Amino acid sequence: MPEELKAKRMEIAHVLFIDIVGYSARLTDEQQALVDELNQIVRSSDEFNKAAAAGRLMKIPTGDGMALIFYNSPEQPVNCALEISRALRNSSDLPVRMGVHSGPVSAVTDLNDRTNAAGVGINVAQRVMDCGDTGHILLSQRVAEDLQQYSRWRPDLHDLGEVEVKHGERVHVFNFYTDDAGNSDLPKKLAKPNHRATTVPATTKAAKTQRPSICVLPFANMSGDPEQEYFSDGISEDIITDLSKISALHVVSRNTAFTFKGKAVDVGQVVSQLKVSHVVEGSVRKAAGRVRITAQLIDGANDSHIWAERYDRDLNDIFAIQDEISHAIVDALKVKLLPEEKKAIEQHGTENVDAYNLFLMARQTYTTGSEGDPRRLDAIIRMCRRAVEIDPNYADAWALIALAEVNLRWRVGRQGGDGGLAAAERALELNPNLADAYAIKARILSEENRNDEASREIEIALRLDPESYQANRCAALLRFRQKRIKEATTYWEKALTLDEGDFGSAGMLVSTYTALGDQEGAQRAAKITLERCEKNLTRDANNGAAMGHGANALAELGQRERAKEWMERALLVDPDNVTMRYNFGCALANHLNDKEAALEMLGPAFEKMGAGFINHAKVDPDFDCIRDDPRFKAMVATAEARVASETRKNSKRKSKSIRLGNV
Repeated sequence: MPEELKAKRMEIAHVLFIDIVGYSARLTDEQQALVDELNQIVRSSDEFNKAAAAGRLMKIPTGDGMALIFYNSPEQPVNCALEISRALRNSSDLPVRMGVHSGPVSAVTDLNDRTNAAGVGINVAQRVMDCGDTGHILLSQRVAEDLQQYSRWRPDLHDLGEVEVKHGERVHVFNFYTDDAGNSDLPKKLAKPNHRATTVPATTKAAKTQRPSICVLPFANMSGDPEQEYFSDGISEDIITDLSKISALHVVSRNTAFTFKGKAVDVGQVVSQLKVSHVVEGSVRKAAGRVRITAQLIDGANDSHIWAERYDRDLNDIFAIQDEISHAIVDALKVKLLPEEKKAIEQHGTENVDAYNLFLMARQTYTTGSEGDPRRLDAIIRMCRRAVEIDPNYADAWALIALAEVNLRWRVGRQGGDGGLAAAERALELNPNLADAYAIKARILSEENRNDEASREIEIALRLDPESYQANRCAALLRFRQKRIKEATTYWEKALTLDEGDFGSAGMLVSTYTALGDQEGAQRAAKITLERCEKNLTRDANNGAAMGHGANALAELGQRERAKEWMERALLVDPDNVTMRYNFGCALANHLNDKEAALEMLGPAFEKMGAGFINHAKVDPDFDCIRDDPRFKAMVATAEARVASETRKNSKRKSKSIRLGNV
């Protein structure tokens, strides 16, 4: 574990606690044999190995078992428990019980200077496990509520009610079992008269006992000026971010919530579709230095208003309004805030409204555009540069500068500068807990083939915020470049769920599943890619990246003629688009089996692509069928020589400028 993580920083983790029943009554040599057997079975778990390979797992031995700490999803420890249970049923008499809980965990350094873990998350997982007997997989209420959001888990969740554990505390426990895993028997500790276990009802509305779950719908822009849309969207995003910091709430991601933007929304539909208990909606009017914000919290069970308020203030009060809205929602739901959570939602990237306004404009420009559009990237940099002139300590703005610069350097191929590294490092100096800044820095290092350094940065990003879109996306790209295709697939799958409009991750999944020989996965990814590309093209018919991924998806789905039609039309509109040509080359080489056309398509792309694209092409399995072709090798070699020459020229110009005192 990196040194940066040895501090006692709390974060929400998902803990699987395992022990051997009756361990202390065994002879010493028997104890060691049992532990060795358990270790071997655990190490055979795919979920264990995926998390370990991705650097997203802590393993804490406990003498008679272990605690496995996952960081991405509560589904991970449950999947791992299922694998272990099935392995034990098939090949072992080892008496094991397991407990799962999600809660705060911190990395600490023990007396032997080894990394360990502590926190309520581990303690509760052990107490949940202690309620069971051999074969039981018991879950805390929090984990059960998270799983209940997915229909596939519901039949396997069986409510056992509250159980008294150590020190007179009570925990609400669920028994998790399937036809081939777990233990369906009632635990002896709960075997009392009149005690009945119940299956969680498969209702469309959330039960009152669940952890509150919220969807914050995009606030309506009431300013009468469509160009003010960035401001109302920004307010919505920041409220989502604040509420997401509260462990007692489940908050729908920004990208999922924004799929309802611009639509006539029925609250009941949102509740049913997203399986949430509450909905927040509101509006923003900004004019003449003032802002009016209305917000209301709606109970999904009966469509009634729990809380509503209107704020009519000076624009400089915008941060105070956001704090008041977040606190009012928490109070209305009777949710308890941890001290660190209260502090977190009251922290803002800047206290300067002008800098904040510029950042919101830049963020909207990035969100609604293409990463391969140099005009948009230049606009983002100009807006954020102005923001950091106003407030030099605005870490979020520095991170967005870095993201735009890395895309200009490595995606568009523009020479000069450091590709965003200085801006990313400045962001991290100002906010060492900014996950996206670590992810962007990892992306920059990856583009420079400094993959070991990139891995360390991406590990920190994912630990800080497992739900970060940028962190998962950058992790996927890094693992892809390292030819760790299975891990890359996992991260792109996660990114796919975090941004409903992201067609790029879906398109990459077509490639990774094809490389893994998973035809079903490739077909599913292609359908998602095509759907998202078509939606994007209805808004921007000239989006070359969408046309590139869309044509590749059509080719994978067997729609050969339609794929070629997309290519022909797109090349008339934007023949110089490198990203588009690259993806057309993938479609022709890998799905349409036309190697000659693929090489012809890629020629102009290699003449312009930056070093990042060249490095990507060198490992892309879509090009395995043409990799040994002398023409492909020549394209790569020529492109690398061109980039190296441009880099030398820029380095000389920079050195000359420094000598003349022009910097």
